[in-house]
Amino acid sequence: MTSEISVDMFRPRVSVIIPALNEAANLPHVFEGIPDDVYEVILVDGHSVDDTVQVAHQLRPDVRVVTQNRKGKGNALACGFAAAKGDIIAMVDADGSADAGEIPRFVQALVAGADFAKGTRSGDGGGSADLTRLRGAGNRVLSLLFNVVYRTRYRDLCYGYNVFWRRHLPVLDLDISSPVPDGGDGKLWGDGFEIETLIHIRVSKTGLKVVEVPSFEHSRIHGVSNLSAVSDGLRVLRTILVERRRTRARAEAAAGAVTAPFPTAPHFTEYLAPTGTTPQAVGAEAE
Repeated sequence: MTSEISVDMFRPRVSVIIPALNEAANLPHVFEGIPDDVYEVILVDGHSVDDTVQVAHQLRPDVRVVTQNRKGKGNALACGFAAAKGDIIAMVDADGSADAGEIPRFVQALVAGADFAKGTRSGDGGGSADLTRLRGAGNRVLSLLFNVVYRTRYRDLCYGYNVFWRRHLPVLDLDISSPVPDGGDGKLWGDGFEIETLIHIRVSKTGLKVVEVPSFEHSRIHGVSNLSAVSDGLRVLRTILVERRRTRARAEAAAGAVTAPFPTAPHFTEYLAPTGTTPQAVGAEAE
């Protein structure tokens, strides 16, 4: 266990969502980093065939285990979000790449006034032990494209460490009620790794206040990563373009216009909270 989340006199209840598929070997490290005073830990099991669920119960008897109803990381996160009861939701990967001990830093950004805190491997306190040159270059290109299309200022679009107020769940518009589709890969739009890009797109269209919080990405501890620089990059690109077309189509249908306007630009800043100093937001708002 690590540091606590409390910020001054306000102690928001934090729900930690951990999607996991055959991650029994990594869970001891992940659970060890979870702050002592989180409200709840929800492990979303993707029908693991190892001892993932049993290990989770051994490590933390109060863990809540939810079994996802379809396939993919996106569906797992959506199921975990729906089950959460805390004021704040923190997304933590089960492979050990995200440091759960950083959660208080994200929570401070939210308590300071942000609606959504997005991790970035850039800036003071950020970094990665796992980011290759190819993936880094692809991330920069995709971040630039995303910023142009959605009028944001993300420096690290493809990093999936996110913490946000649970009250904003309706903005994400994630489907957990539809049955598994016949044929194909058993997934609906948003059920796969495109979930993180999809979340950022939908947040960008609402005017929510977004901050980037420096975070360090570790290498996977055990097992083999499912990430692929090329296929995952294409998935992100497809998500950006598909959601842009959907936005235009909905706007045209609602207004009867030929060309839809740009989505509302979010209030976007960078958040820095150096150890031993008063948390503050710095940067400029999107125009």
